Amino acid sequence: MFFFLSLEPQIIDQIFTAIDQEGKKTIKLTDEVMKIAPVQKQTAAGQRTRFKAVVITGDKNGHIGIGVKLAKEVQFAIKGALIAAKANLIPVRRGYWGAKLGDPHTIASKVKGHCGSVSVRLIPAPKGTGIVGAPVTKKILQLAGVMDCYTSSTGKTRTVENFIKACYEALKKSYKYLTPDLWKERPIEEHPYTLYAEKELELRERFKLEKERADERKATHL
Repeated sequence: MFFFLSLEPQIIDQIFTAIDQEGKKTIKLTDEVMKIAPVQKQTAAGQRTRFKAVVITGDKNGHIGIGVKLAKEVQFAIKGALIAAKANLIPVRRGYWGAKLGDPHTIASKVKGHCGSVSVRLIPAPKGTGIVGAPVTKKILQLAGVMDCYTSSTGKTRTVENFIKACYEALKKSYKYLTPDLWKERPIEEHPYTLYAEKELELRERFKLEKERADERKATHL
């Protein structure tokens, strides 16, 4: 599991490069073009048409990223969206439903994501359930490495871009909190009251003596 801070796409490719037995390099990231739509802008010279591409990428082992790009040509829009998706790669926390047997197969806990009017909720599911949800959600969760999951979505899910972003935000929240198994192990330290008990007695005796001397000096002056 890796955490990324806006790395260059070439660095991401290098991190996710696998070398097989024959010595050939293969990139473990898989990408999918989810939507290509023409968008128009009114200018003084008339309407200007460009293309918007929405691409998702993942290694099917706990990492997912999405990218959106506009360009005059479709191929440039797809290429730019793929670069943006690699830069937005995030880790996805996976867990178990019930007994912890084998590899993690579902989402670690219930999470919810929003984008626009779309709201997506992901719920852990038992082994063998599969991904119960829309085709868009299935594709994202498969690339993230989640095999079993219940999903619930509300809002205008026909807006594919918002639907994808809402699912992405839900997966992003899987590492927003720390459970006891992620806590840093620290040795049990001795309590300060026990550790400095002798020092406390020594200080009390010293303060007692100083007070007695002060009282004696005060009595002498009187």
